[in-house]
Amino acid sequence: MDVILLERIARLGQLGDTVKVKDGFARNFLLPKGKALRANEANKKKFEGQRSQLEARNLERKSEAAAVAETLDGKSFIVVRSAGETGQLYGSVSSRDISDLLTAEGFSVGRNQVELNQPIKTIGLTNVAISLHPEVEATITLNIARTADEAERQAAGEKLDSAEAIYGDDINENARPDAFFDPNEDGFDGEDEEQA
Repeated sequence: MDVILLERIARLGQLGDTVKVKDGFARNFLLPKGKALRANEANKKKFEGQRSQLEARNLERKSEAAAVAETLDGKSFIVVRSAGETGQLYGSVSSRDISDLLTAEGFSVGRNQVELNQPIKTIGLTNVAISLHPEVEATITLNIARTADEAERQAAGEKLDSAEAIYGDDINENARPDAFFDPNEDGFDGEDEEQA
């Protein structure tokens, strides 16, 4: 199906372009969301009559998004989640969680604007792209940790996805058998019981 784009769409085209797309994509996404019109003679005339208004509206939205991107770009946010010793989260951090976090911080961001291919499932620092407008993008850093203290340690460059990072370097020393019992205790003579 041929459609006329009413806004820039990534990997498809610019405002005013006539492009050929699959019927389902046009019927289920582009047309209902108001992102395109069917490319017939009546709609072409309608689009040419409204072109200047659409371009002005697009420019206005782009400038608003650029202002938000200036304040949002490069910011770091802390997300506290439960995780195992290896850094594997018990849940995950999804685009909805990121959207809710940004909304709580005062930014108006919908979950469809968060460019996250798959949910985040491990602790650590992660860069996430936020698409504020088809032509404006900001990048934020998520610091995912078990506690606020661990988030500060991660921000300083420490890796916390191992048991040594959680319990300290002496974890292997504490796991030695002689740390669990006293050789001078009664009933222990240092020899095997078979020899007794």
